[in-house]
Amino acid sequence: MKAIVGTDRTAGAAGVRLVERPDPAAAINDVIVEVHASGFVPTELEWPSTWTDRAGRDRTPSVLGHELAGVVTSLGYGTTGLSLGQRVFGISDWHRDGSLAEYIAVESRNLAPLPADLDFTVGASLPISALTAWQGLFTHGRVRAGQTVLAHGAAGAVGTMVTQLARETGAYVIGTGRAPDRQKALDFGSHEFVDLEHDALEDVGGVDLVFDVIGGDIQKRSAKLIRPGGTLVSITGTLEERPLEGGAVDFVVESDTAQLAEIARRVREGRLRANIGDVAALDDAVETLFPAGRRAGKTVIRVRG
Repeated sequence: MKAIVGTDRTAGAAGVRLVERPDPAAAINDVIVEVHASGFVPTELEWPSTWTDRAGRDRTPSVLGHELAGVVTSLGYGTTGLSLGQRVFGISDWHRDGSLAEYIAVESRNLAPLPADLDFTVGASLPISALTAWQGLFTHGRVRAGQTVLAHGAAGAVGTMVTQLARETGAYVIGTGRAPDRQKALDFGSHEFVDLEHDALEDVGGVDLVFDVIGGDIQKRSAKLIRPGGTLVSITGTLEERPLEGGAVDFVVESDTAQLAEIARRVREGRLRANIGDVAALDDAVETLFPAGRRAGKTVIRVRG
């Protein structure tokens, strides 16, 4: 099969190649999925799990990509809950070969049914971005109607999901980004927009929840805006500042079948909109994964069709 692999941890994007690989085999509780589309997160090359297994052993060349939508073609021993020919979407294990390939072996518990009226490209754009927003807001942030949410990176793949989910909950959403992001952030539901390069973040006033995708100085300044009892939610890998009278959590998204199903339902009903940026075929993917400029949304690679 064709697959896109990272060959050298020190080479970064220069070490990414389209190669031929053996088809994967299904382990216990696995399914084999014929991948139709795969989402991509460019920071994957910085994750230790991209290059090693759970025991810390080198596993390069590693197949990249962890978001997928496709069709089940084989069931491993003991696999339940899915069937041959079923359309699915979800997240693959961080320490295993990923979804930028024609086939992938993935644990069935990491997948959810993809409704027949949702395109594979849309399905592949959702798992990491939408689940990150869902778990940050509801599992860790416990956002409620009437609260104020400060959503950093509000025009990005995660930020647009945070904005839509928080707003539908009844929260007041203040999005941030750069000046070119303003209209997109507002189009996806931000009530206000703060240009982090030209506006004073401190003028926002008190907020109940900060969803941080930036870290550093922005995280430190944002923590000071959180009201007593509020929460700083981060996905940056570090907590450099904590609210004086609130909570703070930095988390890694986890696959959740029930949450994926609810996300798909909201997309079908028009309550949640995907934020898809660059789309390319697998043969052209290497050039698309690492663009020179800023990304407009989630990068999706169409593996078939």
